[in-house]
Amino acid sequence: MKRMLTLLLLALALAGAAHAGEQNIDKVLGSIHVDAGQTMGDVTTVNGSIHLGAGATAAKAETVNGSITLADKAQAHSLETVNGGVDLGAGARVATTVETVNGRLALARGAEVLGKLSNVNGDIRLDAAHVGGGIETVNGDITIGAGSHVEGGLLVEENDHHGWIRIGEEHKPRIVIGPGAVVQGTLEFRRPVELYVSDRATIGPVVGATPVKFSGDAPPSG
Repeated sequence: MKRMLTLLLLALALAGAAHAGEQNIDKVLGSIHVDAGQTMGDVTTVNGSIHLGAGATAAKAETVNGSITLADKAQAHSLETVNGGVDLGAGARVATTVETVNGRLALARGAEVLGKLSNVNGDIRLDAAHVGGGIETVNGDITIGAGSHVEGGLLVEENDHHGWIRIGEEHKPRIVIGPGAVVQGTLEFRRPVELYVSDRATIGPVVGATPVKFSGDAPPSG
């Protein structure tokens, strides 16, 4: 209960950041770097990357063509890009959603996303991290690393629903749930996948795939 209250207060604080007098940064061309420890409002660009330094705080961070990086213990209300990956450093936190179309999503040890983590194309990797609103992809491989915790389940959508079919191949996403990882909620697969689940992981019901159990730190390489 104490943990839930702490996370709720974090979400409310970050949601109101842009209305509390913090400076917004809005660009069309060029990357944005928020220095360590700074507090900003909305941070947006069109063609450029966004980097929040260690311990920095922002409300919305959004770009179209570019990556988004949160250094260790940085915080934001939401992150969104179209063509670019998202990297969360150790202990970084996002109060709502993290979303990209074409790009990888990587959460370092202790990173936290309280809402949904989603993309269409790009690998998704958690390293002892927490996602509170589920994970969704179409073509991405997913690795729920050792000690990670996902609430809200997993969803791998049919690629023909999105028009993002990889030309010349039928990619079969590889889903790995590592030792000590917990996935609460339904794991639903609406297209063929390779699903590997550690014999020391805890998962919810599986729809659309047959889990292959493995021992040790990782399944055999494919």
